[in-house]
Formats: sequence, structure tokens, C-alpha cells
Amino acid sequence: MVKKLMKSIRDQKWNSILAMVTITGEVVMEVVIPLIMANMIDLGIDAGNMGMIIKMGIFLALAALGQLVFGVVSGRFAAVASTGFARNLRHDMFHKVQTFSFSNIDKFSTASIITRLTADVSHLQNTYQMIIRMAIRSPLMSVFAFIAAFSIDKKLSLIFIAFIPILVAGLMLIMRKTHPIFERVFKKTDRLNNVVQENLHGVRVVKSFVREDFEEKKFTTASAEIANDFIRAEYNLAWNGPLMQICMYGTTLLLSWFGARAIVACGGDAALGLSTGELLSLISYSGQILGSLMGLSMIFVMLTMSRAAGKRIVEILDEQSDILSPENAQTEVKDGSIDFENVQFSYHKKAGKPVLDNINLHIPSGATIGIIGGTGSSKSSLVQLIPRLYDVQQGCVKVGGTDVRAYDLDALREEVSVVLQKNVLFSGTIKDNLRWGNENATDEEMIHACKLAQADEFISAFPDGYDTYIEQGGTNVSGGQKQRLCIARALLKKPKILILDDSTSAVDTRTDALIREAFATEIPNTTKIIIAQRIASVQESDMIIVLDDGKIMACGTHDELIKTSDIYREVFESQTKGDE
Repeated sequence: MVKKLMKSIRDQKWNSILAMVTITGEVVMEVVIPLIMANMIDLGIDAGNMGMIIKMGIFLALAALGQLVFGVVSGRFAAVASTGFARNLRHDMFHKVQTFSFSNIDKFSTASIITRLTADVSHLQNTYQMIIRMAIRSPLMSVFAFIAAFSIDKKLSLIFIAFIPILVAGLMLIMRKTHPIFERVFKKTDRLNNVVQENLHGVRVVKSFVREDFEEKKFTTASAEIANDFIRAEYNLAWNGPLMQICMYGTTLLLSWFGARAIVACGGDAALGLSTGELLSLISYSGQILGSLMGLSMIFVMLTMSRAAGKRIVEILDEQSDILSPENAQTEVKDGSIDFENVQFSYHKKAGKPVLDNINLHIPSGATIGIIGGTGSSKSSLVQLIPRLYDVQQGCVKVGGTDVRAYDLDALREEVSVVLQKNVLFSGTIKDNLRWGNENATDEEMIHACKLAQADEFISAFPDGYDTYIEQGGTNVSGGQKQRLCIARALLKKPKILILDDSTSAVDTRTDALIREAFATEIPNTTKIIIAQRIASVQESDMIIVLDDGKIMACGTHDELIKTSDIYREVFESQTKGDE
């Protein structure tokens, strides 16, 4: 896990190294200060030597200034390195998510991916900053301070060693109780984000059914669970303070007791035993040693929190897309013909019943195909296999006479435009959204595509026309307008295959007819697959496919199916009954 995360350091390597070097300088200056103070007391104050006091005072000021400069510089390097590391990590994760197939995305919920990209990375950013500062500072401070203390008095320095096991044992116990709590917190944060996301996406439904109180209660429950876990974790971590104070004051008390006796025994002569200045230095070093151990405990706290976060991030980075372009992939799609040969498909490999079963179908290039079927009949699943959004478990799907698994993914998907059931527009102008289909499209090409999709009329009615700003999710346009913009965007790709997955459900029958008429006259060589609930939308197709329970129940023209398919005839009669 650590090796995988360290790959995201990249350009921040030197900032990290410089942070460690400068923090070493800060530690050296801090360890030198007690020695200077000891000399000031013993050689200056006790001896009444004002010249020595001034001299040591200058050294003391320079050491303090050096400590300040090193500390500020190391803090800056550490901040730059940690934020750069977080930026690289988010970039790596986002890039990885872009390579995922639909099945990979299904494995992680949207809320979970967002949490990993935001909160989890922030935890690692803070931890990394603490590592390149505190993880270097604390061990160095402990070692340097102990060496300095040992050089003053070997016997009294053993007092430090006596308290270190007590402090370490206590900290390990605290960490052991705290780590499982933080692991739970991250999972519950995913749930909280999911509640928020679901509520915001469905806010119109929530308000129309007056379910605000229910949603608020659901959010409060999820939020309270996180708060309670954090309270338990902080309660455990709160023992750090008292434990530190016990060790600190215990060390100071024993140093004062034995140090005072040593000073009295030798008459304060450092050559014979211990001086007053040296005792004060030992007390300062005790604070530095135990304080550095406390710093290490905080590092353990951060590592405890970030271990769970790091594990979740690595899950994203380690996930391998199950749909990749093969070696020596074919980059040219011959035509828009489509063949399904003994296709069987399931979203989950362990599913008992396949979503699509024994699908055999030939669609000529340039044909117009209609697909109808009840809810759950796998209409969308069928067409999603064509641009290889999912892979079949058995059989094969061919486009232009070649198995889709033999194509370069980008090349295949450039020739297949899909307008999905859930129409998505992005924040930006209408032109920005249309250029998702072709980033180099001219204004004339965009206008032509919009005329085919029957969108030019309402776009021209906007004060800003094609420069009209679309809010996030297309909230400032109607459902029918959104569908027509998505169709125009798909047409700008000039694909060999155009798939409309129930994409005209929000437009009136007249507009629907005009769109189909434009397709027939303007893009006759493009294979058009229209999934619809209204038979009127597919009635004039070259071939209509009737799907039921993942199986093709009938194929043929409208007139043929009226005679041969009970399912098709029942749907047709139910939809035209009011017209008689």
C-alpha cells in the first residue's frame, strides 16, 4: 500500500527532502539552546561575569533565530510537498476512474468515490505533512537530546529510559482501541455522502411527497453515528495528555530530587559533579525527549486514521478495468452493420439468471431498428454491448463484421453515438455541451445537428442563442429540450451507428416524428437503433425487435408483427385504443 501511494509523490520529492533537511537544522538549534543556557548560568550568572553573560546571550539569540528560520522554511517545504502529493494522488485516482468500465464503476458507489477523492486524500495529505516534519523531528529530537543529556550526567539520564516504556506502552494501548473506530468512521462517511447525494438528486420528489422530515431524520441518524464514533475515538485519544503529563512531571520530579542532592554534594562544581545550569539543561532535555515521544504518538494517531483512508484509495488505484483495448487493436470500423451471435450477458458473473440469453441478431448497415419491450426486458442492456460499455459472457457482438473486443476502444466508440436514458448536460454554454460530440465542430455544423434534432427553434428563442448558459445537470431547460440537445450532441460525432435509448420520451409525438423524418433523409447511411415505449416511434422502422425477459420474442416489420406477435399486438392495441 505504501509503495503504491509513494508513486504519487513524483515532482514533490525534492520539496520533501528539503523539508527533512531543514527540520534537522531546527532540531540541532533547539538542542543547542539548553547547553548555551547552562553555560550562561554557570560561567556567567554564578561567576558574576557580565562579559560571558553578554556573549552567551548573543549565542542564545542566534540559536533561537536559527531555529525560527529553519522551522519556517521546513514548514513551507512540507506544506508545498503535502499539497502537491494530494494533487498528484487525486489526479491519479481521477485518471484511473476514467479508465473504468461500467462494471468497474458499478463496484464502487458514486458517494464512495467522491469521499475517497476528497476526505480520504485530505487525511493522507495531513499525514504526509506530519510525516516529513514530525516523523523526522521527533526521532532526531529524542536521539540528540538524549545524547546531550547523557554527556552531562550518565546516571541521571537513566531516568529518561525508565519512563519511555511506560509512555510507549500507554500510547500503543490507546492506538489499539482507536484504530477500529476510525475504520468504521470512513464507511459511515460513505453512507452519509450517499444520503446527501440521493437527497439532492431527488429533491423535487422529496418536496412533492412532503418527505423533508423523513430525509432530515435519515441524515441526522447518519451524521450522529459518525459524531458518536469520533467522540469515542477522541475520548481514547484524550488519555494522551494525562499520560504525557505523568511522565513529564515524574521525570522532572526525579531529576530535581536527585539533581539537587548531586549539586549539594559537589558544592555546585560541574568538575566534581553537577552544576545548577546543567540540572536546568537536563530538565529542558526531559521536556524535549518526552515531547518528541508525544509527537510520535500524534503521528501514530494520524497513521491510524490514514491507514484506513490509504487502503480505500489503493483499492481505486489497484482496480483494473475489465474492458481494455487489445494489442494490435483494429482502429477502423468498416460500416455500421451489427451482429449478435449466441450472446449471453449478466451484470454479475455469479448471477443465476442471465440478463440477456441466446441473442442472435443481424442488423444491416444503414438500417433503422426499433426495440420495444416492457420495463426490465433488457433493452438498454442489449444496446450497451454495441459500444462495449459491457462485455458479453458468452458469444460475441460484431460491428462492421469484426468482434467489438478486437477494436481499439476509442476508435469503436467514436463510431457509435449513444443517447442514454438518463440525459446529462454539463455546466457551460449550449455550444460547450454540443462540442462534447465534436470539439472542432463549426457553428454551421452545430446548427445543422440541432435542426436535425429539432432543437434549433427553441435555442434560437433564447436571448443568448447558442451561447445560453446551461446550469449543472441542465436544470434550466426542460426534459424535452435536454433530450434534443443530447441527440444533437450525438449527431455531431457523425457516427456510423446512432443509438437512442428511449431518448424522445419527453418530446411530443409531432417532434418525435420530425426527428425520425430528419434521420431518414439526412443520415440514411447511419445505422439507427431506437428504443421506445411508444410503438409510433418505431412503427416505420426497417425491423422491430420485441424483447421480453432478456430474450428476443419476435422480429419483423410493423405489419408482420401485428400478425405474428401477441406481445406486440397487445401493446399496439393498448396504445391506439383511444384513437379509435
